[in-house]
Amino acid sequence: MKAFILDKYKKRGALRFGDMPEPTLQDDDVLIEIHAAGLNVLDSKIRDGEFKLILPYRPPFALGHDVAGTVVRVGSKVRRFKPGDEVYARPRDGRIGTFAEYIAVNEIDAALKPKNLSMEEAASIPLVGLTAWQALVERAALKKGHKVLIHAGSGGVGTLAIQLAKHLGATVATTTSTANLELVRSLGADVAIDYTKQEFEKVLSGYDVALNSLGGDTLQKSLSVLGPGGKLISISGPPDPDFAREQGLNWFLQQVTRLLSFGIRSKAKRRGVSYSFLFMRANGDQLGHIASLFEAGILRPVVDRIFPFEATSEALAYVETGRSRGKVVVKIR
Repeated sequence: MKAFILDKYKKRGALRFGDMPEPTLQDDDVLIEIHAAGLNVLDSKIRDGEFKLILPYRPPFALGHDVAGTVVRVGSKVRRFKPGDEVYARPRDGRIGTFAEYIAVNEIDAALKPKNLSMEEAASIPLVGLTAWQALVERAALKKGHKVLIHAGSGGVGTLAIQLAKHLGATVATTTSTANLELVRSLGADVAIDYTKQEFEKVLSGYDVALNSLGGDTLQKSLSVLGPGGKLISISGPPDPDFAREQGLNWFLQQVTRLLSFGIRSKAKRRGVSYSFLFMRANGDQLGHIASLFEAGILRPVVDRIFPFEATSEALAYVETGRSRGKVVVKIR
């Protein structure tokens, strides 16, 4: 099968378009003929080698974390799906590779594709949808009356998180550029802060939750927005000891994460709030819940551009500019 292959870790290194063997199907797997794949900043970070210690992929391998397609074969123990089903998934860590013509995923990592979305729209959802769900529903237990700050509201995670937070009944503030103020308001943001003209930490206070996807400076400033008992959740780091334990990292790496997050955890504790790092995990059941929200019209996809499969490298470069509104997708068939 054709795939975009990472031959070696290198910052902004090129992916090679070439041939790989079709995936081997395990008993609990479904083989998906890929119609579309979403692109994420995580793909760039893995290519650059930033996650080598915690996600030790051995090149050569195919990149890609979002898939929508058709089931063509199922393993002997599969009960959830049958050939012909249209599905979407975020393959679990260690089994990525959606920039390809086929992928095998464990059946519990997949869900039926939202019926009202195209393959390209569905492929834009899994990673950011699961990130928003696990941050706001699981970690934050967001509910009616809560106030949440979602940074980078026009990005992939932000566009979904704003909509999900509004559905959960929260008051939503977000940061974005001048050009995207109208977009984030249309998604449900109650307070849209233009970061080119306003400093969010001087405008907001008494918030219950802040979801950070930006750099360390924004992370630090987000502490001052939270009220007592507030939760600062970051998907861009630094990783904390709880994450290290959940990932089963060795003693040395557990100490590294302790040191990396010591400063922000200490500052959070002094302010009477908590800090946690979220690294989303594959979950087909949650994707099923998310699909029902799309089918009910509660959520809508935000897709910036769709590239042809052969332009996957150009699509990844576009994601890296940080200027995309919502998600970028490649159409494979």
